[in-house]
Amino acid sequence: MKRKTDSAHEASGRESNGQRDAKRQALSDETIAARFRDGLLERATLEEYKQKYAHSEPYKHGVISNLINASLLRSVRSEIQQHLHFTEKETDIYKIHQSGDLANLDGLDDASLSRLPSLLQLRDALYSAPFRRYLSEVTGAGELSGRKTDMAINVYTGGCHLLCHDDVIGSRRVSYILYLTDPDVAWKPEWGGALRLFPTTKRVDAQGQEVHVPSADWSLSIPPAFNQLSFFTVQPGQSFHDVEEVYHHEGAKEGRVRMAISGWFHIPQEGEDGYEEGLEEKLAERSSLQQLQGRGDEFDRPQAQVVVYEDGAKQDDPKGKGKQRATDDEEEEKEFTEADLDFLLKYLSPSYLTPDIIEELAENFGAESSLSLERFLSDKFAARVRWYVEEQEKAATILPKSATEIEKTTDWKVSCPPHKHRYLYQQPRQKSTAASATEKSPIQEILEDLLPSQAFRKWLSLSTGLDDLLSYNILARRFRKGEDYTLASGYDGEAPRLEFTIGLTPSSGWEKEEEDEEEEGDREDKEKNGASTSAAAAAEDGKKKDAKPAVEEPSVGGYEIYMAGDDDDEEEEEEEEDNDETLEENGSSRPKSKNPKSDPAIYKASGDEDDGILFSMAAGWNRMSIVLRDRGTLKFVKYVSRLAKGDRWDVTGEIGVRFDEEEDEDEGEEE
Repeated sequence: MKRKTDSAHEASGRESNGQRDAKRQALSDETIAARFRDGLLERATLEEYKQKYAHSEPYKHGVISNLINASLLRSVRSEIQQHLHFTEKETDIYKIHQSGDLANLDGLDDASLSRLPSLLQLRDALYSAPFRRYLSEVTGAGELSGRKTDMAINVYTGGCHLLCHDDVIGSRRVSYILYLTDPDVAWKPEWGGALRLFPTTKRVDAQGQEVHVPSADWSLSIPPAFNQLSFFTVQPGQSFHDVEEVYHHEGAKEGRVRMAISGWFHIPQEGEDGYEEGLEEKLAERSSLQQLQGRGDEFDRPQAQVVVYEDGAKQDDPKGKGKQRATDDEEEEKEFTEADLDFLLKYLSPSYLTPDIIEELAENFGAESSLSLERFLSDKFAARVRWYVEEQEKAATILPKSATEIEKTTDWKVSCPPHKHRYLYQQPRQKSTAASATEKSPIQEILEDLLPSQAFRKWLSLSTGLDDLLSYNILARRFRKGEDYTLASGYDGEAPRLEFTIGLTPSSGWEKEEEDEEEEGDREDKEKNGASTSAAAAAEDGKKKDAKPAVEEPSVGGYEIYMAGDDDDEEEEEEEEDNDETLEENGSSRPKSKNPKSDPAIYKASGDEDDGILFSMAAGWNRMSIVLRDRGTLKFVKYVSRLAKGDRWDVTGEIGVRFDEEEDEDEGEEE
């Protein structure tokens, strides 16, 4: 859905509804003032809000209570409830119910307009010259356009949320939210749904440029209230905010509903007072630059700790592109020995270590480029992991909330920046600081003993049919319920990369349990045989798991998804702009695909079988996914709802791979 006004559509609307536009322009200041609360537009009130805005933290923002004439706003709420349709959307960054575009209400037919008279009055009041002047002076942001309107109605019910972003897109100048919650029942902060603002810290990057790095923790929470306007100037890399999840209301006949009109005031357009030629293009470039600077930033945490296997690529050639001649000794090192088997039997299920199953895994991976393995860890070791995780979750009530306190009192660190990801993580420690085997937690054993071992490398190579595994980067993650997620990120490597995730989530309720006895029997047979499922089957399972749940079983997120990308740089400019509007309608600035069906911003809303999902795995206990990830493929872990019965735990890794084609190309270039 587009929320920006299409210029051609706008022009057409002005031609066909010229009389309506004339009426809008003829509205007197007195008529406009009557639509706001008494005295709001007076000078003394303006100065009061101007001072509050100037001294606000963590960045400049304002809150105006009782903005609109109360009877008018009640009528607006009633019209919305009776006459507007909402579409449920769930993406990597949000879960909401959203109306259509309200920018072109004048383009509606007379019958439709007659059902929305109060909403039309509200729109005209918000974008009127008096109120634009008022907001411009309060914020000091500069003049605001009355022609380019940009607004929609978002409804948040239980489980709905909007994750951290800065709203920096194109010509936006001021963001606003006008709340339409129940006017007769005061919203309680413990219900969630607050607008939360994130502070930033100034840092200097390697190029000597000053950048703003957002904190992992928000510092100000603004709960919603009927007839309250929250607003702030859009600032690249600074105006970071989110909308807290609206928490499920158990035992009530009707859930909590956070309804709001949200949108943006834009810079003046051509023909308006304050128009600056070329400014919109400069702002667009700034938006794009901000997105590029946000990818792979040196201040991101965790930073990758890539370790080159000892007998992999040459140490002076970490990308693995140099020519390598394997010696007889090196070839012998690649063979799977009895010692390797004995080592892996301490950790892995025996069924995955038999020659016939390993051969079957390699065949399936060669055909589908992915594997999904149940009961991956051995029963004995898995029991140790489960006990450890469950003990950690029992202590979750005393786990500090702030990133600083978590890192002071636990072995975990907090990932950041929050407009890319947030979760707790551990990385392998240096051998000099690592504890002895008897002192390590089971998670640390996986990180420091199992995954870096040559035995695991050999098993992974045999099970995927990929001979040259060059390097690894691994970490353990804990996604706290009601807190954590990763937003969609791309992969830009020239060659495909092997990625795996070992799910260690012991709690239930992460996926719908709709299997009949026959399906359960099939699953048991597969587990006994150690068989894998193909990417197609896994994707189909993922669609079932991620389908809209029944009312009695709300979705709690936590699933990991790979989505198709499109690196075709020869897309039409018009199509690219179309896609940008769809992708950025909620203000997020993040890597995205040019293929609209494969972008995380619409995968839940498309309703199309060809929704771009390549592979999906719900959070679960003792399951492993292995995926060969191509350039441009998007990946994210969905926000974990506070309704989840526990946190999402996993260990994940990235393996550098060299393919035969690369060696052939090297030999050809040498000749």
